Amino acid sequence: MRVTKQTSGGVLEGDLTPMIDMTFQLIAFFMVLINFTQSEQHEKIQLPDSELAKPPEGPVEFPITIHLTTEGNAIIGGNEIPIAALNPFLVKERQVLMSQNKLSKDATIVIRAHKEAQTGRVQELIQKCQDNTFEKFALRAKEDVGNNP
Repeated sequence: MRVTKQTSGGVLEGDLTPMIDMTFQLIAFFMVLINFTQSEQHEKIQLPDSELAKPPEGPVEFPITIHLTTEGNAIIGGNEIPIAALNPFLVKERQVLMSQNKLSKDATIVIRAHKEAQTGRVQELIQKCQDNTFEKFALRAKEDVGNNP
């Protein structure tokens, strides 16, 4: 008995819908996982290297990021201003916290000072924030992993 092979005359196509759906789900998943610390960065600020610098253990709940330039100016909310003129911005930040039923002690001031900024300016910035009832501070530095010869 001879068995004949039956051939279909049509072209076989796979359904790509499940693969496209999975691709979009993976894109959405990875977008959620992206580290958004890049939003804290400013092009004028180059952080100092430090062997003691460690990545934060977790996200800061109410961060207020202030950049400090080499000239000693503060950058907050995209505005570059002298440290002495920082009060209105800190008052505004306090009002935002109060609208969320939080106190200024609940916020953390994240200071990102340029590696060539004077230490006295950093201290002046901290003092200005303390005068506005902020209590928690975090200084940022670039982690030195020892790759330098």
